[in-house]
Amino acid sequence: MEKKIVKKILMGIVVSDTMDKTIVVKVEQLKPHPRYRKFIRRSRRFKAHDETNSAKVGDRVKIIECRPLSKDKNFRLIADSK
Repeated sequence: MEKKIVKKILMGIVVSDTMDKTIVVKVEQLKPHPRYRKFIRRSRRFKAHDETNSAKVGDRVKIIECRPLSKDKNFRLIADSK
């Protein structure tokens, strides 16, 4: 039986593009508070590989999980919607 690998696809906003072929993407999500059920906004920052340096700060992008490309870069840019 084959093992199915599911890769994460995330959408976020580029917050930094100063590195060569690397962007920093802030991904926000809404999670309910465990007791009070009020939705709380949580965000994480991921480094993603951008081969053509096409994404700029403020762009909304889509990234996909991939093999480790460096110490903390585990995502690739797949779509850039300006």
